[in-house]
Amino acid sequence: MKPIIVLFLAMLVVADVIFAQELPAGAAKLGTHRYDEFEKPEACKSCHIDIYFQWQQAMMSEAYTHHWDEIEYFDLAVEHAKKDPSFKEPVDGCNGCHTPMAYMAGDVTPPRPSENSRANESVSCEVCHTIVGWTGEVPYNFSFQTSPGRVKYGAKPGLVSPHHETKSLSLYNQAEYCGNCHNEQSPFGIWVKSTQIEWKEGPYSKENVPCQTCHMPKARGRNAIMAEEDLVAQHLFHGAHDPGKLASAVELRMHPDERELPYDATVVISVQLFNAKAGHKFPTGSVEDRIAWLHVTATDAEGRIHHLPVDRKGFTGEEYTIGADVLAYQDMGIPKGIADFPGVQRDGVPLGDRIFRMPYFDPQGRMTIMQWNTKSLGVDYRIGPRETKIETFTWKLPDDIPVGKVTFKAELFYQKLVKPVADFLGVPEDESEIMPINSAVTWIEVYE
Repeated sequence: MKPIIVLFLAMLVVADVIFAQELPAGAAKLGTHRYDEFEKPEACKSCHIDIYFQWQQAMMSEAYTHHWDEIEYFDLAVEHAKKDPSFKEPVDGCNGCHTPMAYMAGDVTPPRPSENSRANESVSCEVCHTIVGWTGEVPYNFSFQTSPGRVKYGAKPGLVSPHHETKSLSLYNQAEYCGNCHNEQSPFGIWVKSTQIEWKEGPYSKENVPCQTCHMPKARGRNAIMAEEDLVAQHLFHGAHDPGKLASAVELRMHPDERELPYDATVVISVQLFNAKAGHKFPTGSVEDRIAWLHVTATDAEGRIHHLPVDRKGFTGEEYTIGADVLAYQDMGIPKGIADFPGVQRDGVPLGDRIFRMPYFDPQGRMTIMQWNTKSLGVDYRIGPRETKIETFTWKLPDDIPVGKVTFKAELFYQKLVKPVADFLGVPEDESEIMPINSAVTWIEVYE
């Protein structure tokens, strides 16, 4: 009997593969389904109460309605596509990940969030639990395949529901599942999001620690009101917008090259930054928007605060990794209808601070935050998973430095959106708030 059972199971696997291969993926999904093929999240809430409220507080539930996403999509992307129709398809494709049901229903451009259409459901329960596969070796640009209906798919086998059928698929435990939307190529073939690829190239993939381990941690509980207690994946999806997840993602330590120095000496401060928490680079995701920067100060014995600029290392493109008084993002003038737009401040951080980022460039070679308009990338000076970067700060003691203890403080900060861009576009302040990641302290003694 055992060979027959094995053969039967193998036939089921082959059938699933063939079934998935027949389904459209990526841009081919546009207009292939109706809204009414997908249940509303509130239907799922009746049984999956905890999971529903976890989802409701996560960015998954706001992927379309979140204020910055709305402004970026309607005020920049849609308007850009009106002026240059060659961008229409990739701009419509934004919805393939931000409101997949709307995209599959052919509802593009969707109504604005204020109109309360079903596009507002964003990345809902039905979107994720009807995925049965994806195409291509590297998943990207909503390459997932969907099969809505009575069967709901997930990671755990043997579950029974009074409302629907359930089926487990191994793909729900794979990082590639997340890569369908957390990897993205621009129309120019540039990787403008590569979080799953970064994971794949890093140490966590080799240890079989996928995205779900950190972003959907398991705890004992019940995944439905009628279920037995078991280990349940918490649908937290906490990441780049979550202060708790960001806190201490990168560890900092620092030390001087001498502990006691004469008043006319020069001291070199070294700061070590270790990406201890993230299974991908930091920052990741919408890297065109996000920056982290290292700010170092010295407080002398009289309480005066001195800012220390970072030492230059001399690598190609380093000018984009040090806070400067320069303008960028001139291509925002196209969708905004501003001729000869000079741009806005590139960084919005203290001059001389080290910035951890990867700049994106438009077809004219100008730095851009419009990922669909990205034709090339600059230096990738982010911190990889379990990577340690060392930054040095050489400081000639001021002539009037008082004798006594000098305390140095290094602070790593993060912003989801560069503040000059946020201010120019009228994005609510919480999107550009300064979020502390970590800090460290050291000291020297100054003598006569």
